[in-house]
Amino acid sequence: MAYYRKLNDYLKDKYGGRVQKVAIDAGFTCPNRDGSKASGGCTFCNNLSFSPYAMSKKTVKDQIEKSMAFYKSRFKNIKGFLAYFQAFTNTYAPVEKLKEVYDQAMSYDEIIGMSIGTRPDCVPEEVLDLIASYTAEKPEVWVEYGLQTAHFRTLRAINRAHSVAEFVDAVLRTKRRPSIKICVHVILGLPGEDYEDMMETARLISVLGVDGIKIHPLHIVKHTVMEKQFLRGEIKDLTIEEYARLAVDFLSILPKDIIVHRITGEASEEELIAPHWCLPKYKNEVLKAIDMEFKKRNRLVLV
Repeated sequence: MAYYRKLNDYLKDKYGGRVQKVAIDAGFTCPNRDGSKASGGCTFCNNLSFSPYAMSKKTVKDQIEKSMAFYKSRFKNIKGFLAYFQAFTNTYAPVEKLKEVYDQAMSYDEIIGMSIGTRPDCVPEEVLDLIASYTAEKPEVWVEYGLQTAHFRTLRAINRAHSVAEFVDAVLRTKRRPSIKICVHVILGLPGEDYEDMMETARLISVLGVDGIKIHPLHIVKHTVMEKQFLRGEIKDLTIEEYARLAVDFLSILPKDIIVHRITGEASEEELIAPHWCLPKYKNEVLKAIDMEFKKRNRLVLV
């Protein structure tokens, strides 16, 4: 039994088989890194992994072709690929540069669309118009907005350098182009937030009519401001059981048809500080805990 609508299931139902995301690093930066709005990046972000314009030495073309070849060798009956512009803020460049990069990805017949990770303060009208233009031929186009929380005090504390109002504005302006699908990223367990704070974030998202959600547990990685805060005892990490309850409560507030792109998050053994269960090897255990929490509540309802 599926307790929430998973992205893989949505894509499989729509396209008749597996659709695989191919992650692309196009060399963008962020306005809270380059000093235009702030410096240092978000307090949860590993600054040592950042190299302006050259996060990957491979071109967009090379990354796409290598990833497609890998997934074709691993999975049978792939119906298509989504170009996933993942690293940093993938609308933070002149529109001419964005068009050049997006055109490269969308030129492949096997690419059925794209998903663009960005910030809500980096989507001027001309950029949204550009993104919408691709949906005429390839309708599976998503914009993924990093919100993280609906509370400005937390956004300020984690150095996001954008406001909740900017997020709402970005969503409403994007919805004027209904061919673009919207996914929102949130983090559960941010410092200083209690249960009601996190559920208020869910309530804000629920009234905006977005199409998708990514939910991550807060995990602390090396070479970050949060690493120092954690080692000073200023941040408490969640247990799997606590996170499972929070994730289920969060999803229970959202519309039932929202598409869940992600419901947990991981970091490598080389990078992770805490919690230990955010290592990739524990991912199935986390998903199982979430499913068990749904099952427990379903049994209570039936009784």
